[in-house]
Amino acid sequence: MDAFFASIEQLDNPQLRGRPVVVGYDGPRGVVAAASYEARKFGCHSAQPIAVAKRLCPDLLIVDVRMERYREVSGRMFEILDRFSPVVEPLSVDEAFLDLSGTERLQGPADLAARRIKELIQSELSLTASVGVAPNKFLAKLASDMEKPDGLTVIRAEDVSRVLPPLPVSRLWGIGRVTEARLEAAGIRTIGDLLRTPAQFLERHLGAEAEHYMRLASGIDARAVTSDREAKSIGHEQTFAVNVSDPEVVRKVLMDQVELVAARLRRHGIVARGLSLKIRYGQFETITRSTTLSSDTHVTAEIWQAARAIFDAWTFQPVRLIGVSAERLSAGEGQLGLFTDPGREKQKKLDAVADRINDKFGKRSIRRGGS
Repeated sequence: MDAFFASIEQLDNPQLRGRPVVVGYDGPRGVVAAASYEARKFGCHSAQPIAVAKRLCPDLLIVDVRMERYREVSGRMFEILDRFSPVVEPLSVDEAFLDLSGTERLQGPADLAARRIKELIQSELSLTASVGVAPNKFLAKLASDMEKPDGLTVIRAEDVSRVLPPLPVSRLWGIGRVTEARLEAAGIRTIGDLLRTPAQFLERHLGAEAEHYMRLASGIDARAVTSDREAKSIGHEQTFAVNVSDPEVVRKVLMDQVELVAARLRRHGIVARGLSLKIRYGQFETITRSTTLSSDTHVTAEIWQAARAIFDAWTFQPVRLIGVSAERLSAGEGQLGLFTDPGREKQKKLDAVADRINDKFGKRSIRRGGS
């Protein structure tokens, strides 16, 4: 999706349209969560301190984060994607891979399906998306970023030797600023430069990852698109625009994440036996804690009980990121006990009612109040 959070704010408030907007906390330690394309012209971008963005753009408009609204629109976006393929791999709240293999008889060629996805997102959500179509995940991701906003780029196998070499080496998935600077110091600025560099020289600068980046530079990526049903874990995480010092605020976000994870498990007929929590403090220290659930489950209350126990055992510090993942997944309803647990059956019925309401009226239409 194009400038997802900022675009939703401009959609909901016509006075923001066509104006430079960032989403984030307007405070001394505030950070930009998203920037409209009007703001990007001034150099504003996500993860940038709000104070810097304000200096770059004196007329900048700053709006608070409304994560529940963004999740609601995200759910509607994923419902559109599900119409085109049974294999959808979420990357984040506003981005996903689709495997269109074998859908040609229903959807037509991949480029036409991509155009139809864009049209439905525009007509049903009044937002724009940029889509990349390619033989593999790396090339599709690369293509989706090439003509933003509202772009549609197709990279075919025969296009790789023409399209990739002129691009900066930073366009290779996984190469960040530190690695980019190291390569630039060695005279490697473009993907073409990397392809022309001897393997032994690359290994000295990239270590064991040299072969991996060489494959990407050649347009090779063997990773499969993995749907929730095939995934090894199903999770959600959220990075806050500013460090959150109130544990109850973080707990509420965690509960929302548990509800989303549990609903995804039920939707695909999957149960989990393990659970992990990830937390990143304001000093960017990241900690993960895991636990084994008492039984295979997709019951929201049972997953929440385990997640809350892990969270409450932590010594709380200001939080920058919180995330939860269901792990050790298997198909089915889980192992049945000898006797029926009335309390568990009641929770399963509550989950079923909530799923039906959210399916009919949109994800996040009904949520737990907290406990």
